[in-house]
Amino acid sequence: MPTDERVVAVAADAAEGVVFSHYARSAVTDLDVTVTFEEGVLEVDVYLNAPDADADPDAVAEEAALAAQDAVDELFADESNAA
Repeated sequence: MPTDERVVAVAADAAEGVVFSHYARSAVTDLDVTVTFEEGVLEVDVYLNAPDADADPDAVAEEAALAAQDAVDELFADESNAA
């Protein structure tokens, strides 16, 4: 079973990866990815401000949060398959 710290890191990396697949780093004026994993419950919140970008920041933030959840699901699946 992955540690809580590993779960948080995987989720945050996945969320940031989605954001920066849509935007150049210079286009993002503010990005806050908050991930908590306590008692088996994952919470992901993504705040994104990219005022001059073509993609909709709210839609990208939602996609990033979902990607974070998917990444954690994959992490647990990989761990259970390895056991």
